[in-house]
Amino acid sequence: MLKQPFISLIFASIFFCCNQQTASKEIVFICPHGAARSPIAAAYFNKMATEQQLNYHATFKGTEPGKTLSTRTVEGLTDEGIDIKGWKPTLVSKNDINNAYKVITFDCEVPMKNSSALEEQWDGTPSPSKEYDDYTNLIKTKVKELIENLPKD
Repeated sequence: MLKQPFISLIFASIFFCCNQQTASKEIVFICPHGAARSPIAAAYFNKMATEQQLNYHATFKGTEPGKTLSTRTVEGLTDEGIDIKGWKPTLVSKNDINNAYKVITFDCEVPMKNSSALEEQWDGTPSPSKEYDDYTNLIKTKVKELIENLPKD
């Protein structure tokens, strides 16, 4: 009599283990205003990660966030067919850092102590408001390299 419930329990356990989705690992891009460099990097990262069906997702933050994305950022990402409706710069928090798999900064500093997140600095990138095409080509290359070096699980 105990065999049937025991076998059912084993099959249920195998089903849940094999079909369980793991939460995606978060990459946090941070620039001073959260209005250009970090949203552009996050947009390209998410596009490439989705195309490759990777278990990663990017967000963008600012250390002194602006009120809106820069006009050039909106124009450029919209022209490329990237949906940015509702995107708004927000202040980076300790929680953002602590929950991140990786933190990438653009010419700014964030407190990383007591965090297990990996940090990378992409300092010295050109302003997308002046040389948008040059900037986006550079960011696409950096994002592609980042994705190639992420552990695939």
